[in-house]
Amino acid sequence: MSILGAAAFFTRGTWMPMFSQTTIQSDTEEAAAPVTEPKVLKLTRQARKNLHLVAKPAKLQTYWRKIQVPGAVVDRPGYSDRGVTSPAVGVVTQVHAFPGDTVKVGDRLFTLRLFSEYLQKTQKDFFSSARETEFIEAELKRLLPLAEKGGIAKTKIIDLENQVSRQAAIIQGHRQDLLTRGLNPDQIEGIAKGQFVSTVEIVAPPLAKKRSNETTIQQTSFRMQDSQQTGFAYEVQELNAELGQQVQAGQLLSTLANHSSLYIEGHAFKRETPFLEKAAQNSWGIIVEFAEDDPAHWPVLDQTFEIRHLSNVIDTKSRTFDFFIPLMNQSRSYTKSGETFVVWRFRPGQRVRLHVPVEELKDVLVLPAASVVREGPEAYVFQQNGDLFNRIAVHVLHEDRLNIVLANDGSVTPGVYLAQNAAASLNRVLKAQAASGMRADVHVHADGTVHASH
Repeated sequence: MSILGAAAFFTRGTWMPMFSQTTIQSDTEEAAAPVTEPKVLKLTRQARKNLHLVAKPAKLQTYWRKIQVPGAVVDRPGYSDRGVTSPAVGVVTQVHAFPGDTVKVGDRLFTLRLFSEYLQKTQKDFFSSARETEFIEAELKRLLPLAEKGGIAKTKIIDLENQVSRQAAIIQGHRQDLLTRGLNPDQIEGIAKGQFVSTVEIVAPPLAKKRSNETTIQQTSFRMQDSQQTGFAYEVQELNAELGQQVQAGQLLSTLANHSSLYIEGHAFKRETPFLEKAAQNSWGIIVEFAEDDPAHWPVLDQTFEIRHLSNVIDTKSRTFDFFIPLMNQSRSYTKSGETFVVWRFRPGQRVRLHVPVEELKDVLVLPAASVVREGPEAYVFQQNGDLFNRIAVHVLHEDRLNIVLANDGSVTPGVYLAQNAAASLNRVLKAQAASGMRADVHVHADGTVHASH
């Protein structure tokens, strides 16, 4: 031990400065002021232009929290598509309307040569009943004066009148049967005179009647009214019969389409049912984003989208259920080679994104999503004051793809100007200015003293 003590004594000039230096360094570190995180950055006017920076005053408002649900545009059953069928057995001898053609109510679609034994027999019975009625009426006219003079019994006259009534009922039945088979009144009158029909024209049917609580649909180029079915009515969507093909009674010949009234079909999960049910009951407006839409080349879509009804069936594959929103379409027409064609704005199969309101948030601050930057659990906005931008910590209540909702907790005073975009860029600039050694929230006086900005 004495040897170690002697060695330490004679080498003290080497190791004692090390302890002294450590002590001095420790005291210096303790005396240094803590570094505060910068909160203010400075941007020139040119830099703000390069960032396309926009600042607007913050204001309190009411915001509806929404859920996003995917969907698609679909045909409206009973309104959009209309099948045209053959009234009797026959052969297609002419096709007058092809896919893409537009037709009016009453325009010819097909010409059929009839091979129906039932229809031929109906025409024969109708003609026979008509001729029999003429004979009975002639006999009644001849015997009526004799009955008035007492030459014959009046029971004979009563019997003839009853026969006329029975024949009239039979004729009325045949007439109605022929009408349902596609024959027009002029053809039926010709059958009564012996001019039997061997061909029948298939024409475009009348438009489906809208319910009393539905408004009249008006397109961009066409006007359709219940009282006047003129102009465009249908577009031939599909041709289901070919020239020379034999068709049976009730067989589909073609499919006509009128896409003026459609549905937006949303696909939601079962857990979202309470939100959708409440939105439907309270008639809350739904915001619809149409994919692949070009609103700049169409009139403004002035519609209020509300849920009409919810499906009570869950799809076994996707495990979703559907809900439906009425959609009134828009169209344009053009003429080529003497024919009119129509172009619809919304088409079945087009994808949509639905924003369904579920909760009302009152007295909150609503900003674009790009106006807030996050660092871990913290969220910041930037308040503009001339060239200076002050970073402020905020409390986010809700955010979606477009907007961020901030709580009115005093961190942001209503009326101050907040950056509406480029928050992430501003945050990077703030960190870069802090790393350069000179913070934007301080300035240097002429005497060399440094003070905070004021």
